[in-house]
Amino acid sequence: MSYKIFMLVMVPVLGIAWLAYYLYMRKVLEEEKKEPKKESQRLTQTKTEISDWAKKMAEFESPREKIKRELEEQQKQQDKPSD
Repeated sequence: MSYKIFMLVMVPVLGIAWLAYYLYMRKVLEEEKKEPKKESQRLTQTKTEISDWAKKMAEFESPREKIKRELEEQQKQQDKPSD
């Protein structure tokens, strides 16, 4: 008999607690959506490191390309008429 009374009381209490938790979490999520996201220092540092690396890769010249460019420059200098 006491078990039935306990269950009749606790099941609705548990349901109310879950409903209160759901409403609270929904309120918290809505407040978080309104605020802009904050970037951590580590994320900002990583972004700058990646952009620096990308710039270096864009400027990178393979040894073959470098030799080819130097040969072309030498040929242009030789082809110039000297005064």
